[in-house]
Amino acid sequence: MFTNWRIGSINGALLAAYFVPAWTMVAFNIMVAPVHGLYERPSVAVALFLSDQLQMSGMSTVRAAWLLALGRLTVVAFFAIYLALLAIPRTRKSGASDEALGIALAIGSLISFVSMVMASKVGEMAALRLHATELLLLLGAAVVLVIERPAPAPKTVDVADTVPTGLESLGLEQAELLHNR
Repeated sequence: MFTNWRIGSINGALLAAYFVPAWTMVAFNIMVAPVHGLYERPSVAVALFLSDQLQMSGMSTVRAAWLLALGRLTVVAFFAIYLALLAIPRTRKSGASDEALGIALAIGSLISFVSMVMASKVGEMAALRLHATELLLLLGAAVVLVIERPAPAPKTVDVADTVPTGLESLGLEQAELLHNR
């Protein structure tokens, strides 16, 4: 059953199983109530950094919250595309679904890294641990994705290799005229 699954495919599917529901819930909480959703645990470091360090007004904080929700939903969408492509065996074997996973890992790593730096600046240790853990998960999957390449496609058999050695000169190279018989 698992003969054509690679470690990177399983790793990406497990990451998607965590990030899709977790980040979707956080993004929808921010979209429903931007300020309240921004001050929940997964995003509290961003909210405190925006209000304390950047001294943003209320409407600017709401816009930043929506931008964070859009970024998280973008990562969720790329993970969903990756899972859909992973369901097709031909795509899974050739590694064609790795591009969607790579984009999800890149954007997710950027969001987690920036959130981790913001949590460090405001002294939110629980948020720092959460974002550092997410960042390590994403970077670990990126390393596996870079190192593990899909199996090469089987080479096609050349017709010249299958012809016996004595018959090679009887091809179309020699013209067969009436006086050559």
